[in-house]
Amino acid sequence: MSFTIYPAIDLRAGRVVRLKEGDPARMTSYSDDPAETAKCWLNIGAKWLHVVNLDGAFGECDTANQQAFASILQTAKESGAEVQFGGGLRSLEAMEKALNLGASRIVLGTIALEQPDVVTRALEKFGADKIAVGIDARDGFARVHGWQSTGGISAHDLALQLRTLGLSTVIFTDISRDGMGYGLNISATRALADVSGLDVIASGGVHTLDDVMAARDANLSGVIVGRALYEGTLDLKDALNGLPSAKRLNGDG
Repeated sequence: MSFTIYPAIDLRAGRVVRLKEGDPARMTSYSDDPAETAKCWLNIGAKWLHVVNLDGAFGECDTANQQAFASILQTAKESGAEVQFGGGLRSLEAMEKALNLGASRIVLGTIALEQPDVVTRALEKFGADKIAVGIDARDGFARVHGWQSTGGISAHDLALQLRTLGLSTVIFTDISRDGMGYGLNISATRALADVSGLDVIASGGVHTLDDVMAARDANLSGVIVGRALYEGTLDLKDALNGLPSAKRLNGDG
């Protein structure tokens, strides 16, 4: 299994932001130019970006985010990079639109828990390589609707259900650590991978290079990095160069 580092670009009203513990009231804005932010990470060597439409996740008007997403996709296309995109994708039509615009993989959230039949149809229509599900948990239980409410099911049970649908990739976030810089919850993330047999991308809490290497050493499929990049506690170039197969993973050979 290859290991991928995904710089995160979270969009709110067309701006690049980060939240603490998924709380929109605890937001820090980093840039008014998402395409320029994308170019920064791609120029350093990232081959994937993780883009989140927070307005869509919260069920709000997301016109500005859609425009920002289009500009990021164009920037990625020019660099030969790929984009993983999620937030508010609650219909097959919305999923198809994102993929047709150029997303390489879409990330489903609330719909995976509330309408698993739609996930089944999405997997059949687009293929497992195009679909991931975000399992966002607090105290072991999945959260939905932009992390604002409980889904009433454990993260482990949800992962097992998703595997029976044919899913192969999940993104696991410990909400209590997201944006806090406490480090990844490696034990919970690895346990989810062991229980489900799915490829798991770790998210939430990355602060230093040690966190990235811990995810790699735990045989996870990747890690999403946000606030640490924007606040300078992690250098993306160092993280990419720290991978044992950096040249292969970064497309250099």
